[in-house]
Amino acid sequence: MLIMTGVNKTFNAGTVNERKALCGVDFTLKDGDFVTIVGSNGAGKSTLFNVISGTYYVDFGRILLDGRDVTYLPEYKRSAFIGHLFQDPLKGTAPHMTIEENLAVAYLHSSGKNRIFGRIKKADREFFREKLSELNMGLEDRMKTPVGILSGGQRQALTLLMATMVTPSLLLLDEHTAALDPATADKVLELTKKIVREREISCLMITHNMHQALSLGNRTIMMDSGRILLDVSGEERNRMSVQDLLDKFAESTGEALDNDRMLLGGNG
Repeated sequence: MLIMTGVNKTFNAGTVNERKALCGVDFTLKDGDFVTIVGSNGAGKSTLFNVISGTYYVDFGRILLDGRDVTYLPEYKRSAFIGHLFQDPLKGTAPHMTIEENLAVAYLHSSGKNRIFGRIKKADREFFREKLSELNMGLEDRMKTPVGILSGGQRQALTLLMATMVTPSLLLLDEHTAALDPATADKVLELTKKIVREREISCLMITHNMHQALSLGNRTIMMDSGRILLDVSGEERNRMSVQDLLDKFAESTGEALDNDRMLLGGNG
């Protein structure tokens, strides 16, 4: 369970460039929740992920994950139990290392095994091969291939596997299919849903696609100006349309949502 209480984050405080990215965010993610997050550019979505993952420390507030206070825990320590995928497929993997080596680094780090990296055991290779085969991309037969020559979709699928081989306490998906072509994006999204469902992983997913926001997972939140405007689930969410989301935004802010990318995505 993730609990955020009174979380604030301001950039360039006290200067003419001051920007309040998060303003008193209170949020609870229950075990097994799959929450989609929508909001226009600058709403605070990525900053929310960055304070959860430890990329930024909060100015005020508290973050608890599975009862542990991680508010000021360094990012490298949180990464052992928080999976994080980005929009850019180039992030999350080391391009000059092989598929096998990338998997070994992720597995040893997440499992807490302090084994010498260069000594990958036969059992590890068999485990990696088994997991790669579940992606249905043929990567299990290319374990000695440098990751840098893989396609964007293959790299993103590999990153997803690396983040979930050892079931994380939390998975953060920051528009992780947005940079892929439609067919590849659909495949990676299906893999994501399968892994999250089978492992019962608590998951937060940022999306600009309004239709996805209502069709994926079990809960949707909408952000604006560093605040959570809307948090819907259950029957209320099931009855909502994209237009209902837009109307709720206008009702809460007094203005229409002005973001062509979101609107076009929502009509797709």
